[in-house]
Amino acid sequence: MLSILTLNIQATSRRRADALLAWLTSRPEQILLLTETSSGDGTAHLLDCFRRAGCQVHHPPLPGDRGTAMISRVPLTVRPDITAALSIPGRAVAATIHTDPPVTVLGVYVPSSDRAPAKVERKRAFVTTLVTAVGGLTVSERAHLVLGGDYNVIPRDHQPPYPGVWLPFEYELFDALTAAGLTDAHQHLAPTVQPHSWFGRSGNGYRFDYLHVGTALRNRLHGGSYLQEPREQRLTDHAAVSIDLDLATPTLGTRPMPSTVAPATLF
Repeated sequence: MLSILTLNIQATSRRRADALLAWLTSRPEQILLLTETSSGDGTAHLLDCFRRAGCQVHHPPLPGDRGTAMISRVPLTVRPDITAALSIPGRAVAATIHTDPPVTVLGVYVPSSDRAPAKVERKRAFVTTLVTAVGGLTVSERAHLVLGGDYNVIPRDHQPPYPGVWLPFEYELFDALTAAGLTDAHQHLAPTVQPHSWFGRSGNGYRFDYLHVGTALRNRLHGGSYLQEPREQRLTDHAAVSIDLDLATPTLGTRPMPSTVAPATLF
């Protein structure tokens, strides 16, 4: 079984990093997609602990901005060729996982924006180049693709709908993913349940975080959920999202986490 989890870590501070690390290492997932990483001490500490435990960690450099990291306890091959053409390559990370059959995982942190023209265009450019990158994969690779992360958009059928807040290109991201053969894993598993992964100051809930799977993986979905503990425990301001895929999965030789996070063990 291959399990994948995505979580926005809210550019974790060093103060929050150990508690966040303890929660992440208590989880069973083999692939972690962390969004809103930063170049600060908290992110560095978190990722270094996983490296010292023998995990493969890929975190594209993005000085002065927020990015994405992938942590794996299963063998993988990093795929910078997939992210190179994105308008902000450091906001994405991709790798092919050595499962049977191989699966390509693409983690993204889509820029947020208000209606300021520069921010809108930055977000539009990223979404456009993301759709192009997915469309540029071979048919087989798209069929075996997992796309996940913080998309910073909601679908048209979101409840509540928040009319007038979102621009057409933001909704159209979901149309493009569907056209590329990708399925919203949660919607496939629990079509009548509307989760929220982030809440505004007024208490309004939004589903910003997602995992999508290609056509060859849809029938291999064996479960998934939105996990509210990181948000409820104030480790970050987002919920995590996880899925389980019925795939044969080799393992890495991982070691226990450093004693600073003791009682947790690696995954």
